[in-house]
Amino acid sequence: MSTQILERPELKDADTGPEMFHYVRKEKIAESAVMGTYVVALCGETFPVTKAAKPGSPVCPKCKEIYDSYAE
Repeated sequence: MSTQILERPELKDADTGPEMFHYVRKEKIAESAVMGTYVVALCGETFPVTKAAKPGSPVCPKCKEIYDSYAE
């Protein structure tokens, strides 16, 4: 009998460095968290929602720039 190690592939499209949170359509967050479906952030990154951002969490600079441009 042999034991093999299966590596899990990286699922993120882009490496944003330290963990950052992205802006995503509100109605897609719960669906992704429950069903495991992927969401698309404002910056274009796709990923399944696995964590909730807490106040003061670092935000993706591209998402923030796009979000701020909507407010103008």
